[in-house]
Amino acid sequence: MTYQRFFSHAAAQMRESAIRKMGTLGTRIPDLISFAPGYPDPATFPRDRFQEIAASLLSGSDGSTLQYGPTRGFRPLVEALDSILLSRAIVSRFEQRLITSGSQQGLDLVAKVLIDPGDAVLVELPTYAGAISVFSNALADMVGVPQEDDGIDLAALDHTVARLRREGRRVRLLYLVPNFQNPTGLLIGLDKRRALLDWAERADVLIVEDDPYGDLYFPDSATAEETRPIKADDHGGRVVYLSSFSKTLAPGFRTAWVVAPEALAAKLEIAKQATDLCTGALDQRVVHQAIVQGVLAGLAPHLRAHYQAKCAVMQEAIERDLGGLVTCAPARGGFFLWATLPPQVDADSLLPRALAAAVTYVAGGAFFVDDGGANTLRLSFSQPTHDRIREGITRLAGAIRAELEAQSTPSRDNGISVPRG
Repeated sequence: MTYQRFFSHAAAQMRESAIRKMGTLGTRIPDLISFAPGYPDPATFPRDRFQEIAASLLSGSDGSTLQYGPTRGFRPLVEALDSILLSRAIVSRFEQRLITSGSQQGLDLVAKVLIDPGDAVLVELPTYAGAISVFSNALADMVGVPQEDDGIDLAALDHTVARLRREGRRVRLLYLVPNFQNPTGLLIGLDKRRALLDWAERADVLIVEDDPYGDLYFPDSATAEETRPIKADDHGGRVVYLSSFSKTLAPGFRTAWVVAPEALAAKLEIAKQATDLCTGALDQRVVHQAIVQGVLAGLAPHLRAHYQAKCAVMQEAIERDLGGLVTCAPARGGFFLWATLPPQVDADSLLPRALAAAVTYVAGGAFFVDDGGANTLRLSFSQPTHDRIREGITRLAGAIRAELEAQSTPSRDNGISVPRG
């Protein structure tokens, strides 16, 4: 029996995540070095402190520890967000905050509350693949806008919105990852952040600001001030702000949050009631204690130095093994480097050769909504060790050179020499 006829319109368009697909290969390819998933390094997880906190919470002194909790989140955690948000210059009230099961759920709730099928959603070119999945499931029409060195192109934004409205299209929101963007690692400049708020007012569009990496700036190349959220200067209620503990404490807690204008936050809470009713009460209590006991604040400097060192190792390896062949903009924070291959090399076509060398990445096309990015790829340096990063880049370099050599070698078709590619 086939079930295609039972699928909804949204289900018929669902596609497997390219990143999750790459993540399943590690169990099937021996000694695979994966630069695909943007996972934190498990060596950074403060396991001893988590064990102490969990043991205390599970002592039985509080019978509500394992009980259902409020949809909006464990109230002490929602309140404890105040110190984190103020450190990012964001002033908000309890009624404007919502705890979610990972920031992906936050994006999904935003889509449910703000988007109707056929609405135009503006995204960066390229943009976060998880956002593409969410907006695709909402049956939105994603329209990509190119980026400049300091972030999304404002002139292109104006042109795009004007064109869409001439066509009678409804433009609901602009989705951005301003700090060390997934996938490119780009950091939007402060002047452009302020200009984006002005643009949103003129265009009467909401901004959805996704900020999982803002705390992970590299001390030698960026400052906390440069990561100032767009939301920090949002006096008109134009910005919905998402962030997460996944990249700092640990992703297994699936604890993130949304800050939105109160009317929107109330609708997000109602939408969440239909999704999971409650978030993980025990997880939230552990995260709350990690905040109030100073675990989170104590981790931050170590994480910045840790990932800066890994990034430097990958950049040095790329320069050593692929210098002059692949271009790669330096990262100033986050988990990713964005590589551009020679124009004749397609990252999807290269992948089988890379896998044969036991190394993998995410082909850049997964992050584009306009079929672009064929000769680009995303490399995550966050999880592998320094030695594995060096070895993985050596393997990738071999695969790229083999692909170029194969393209330049004539093949025979009915006795006629035909160049491949």
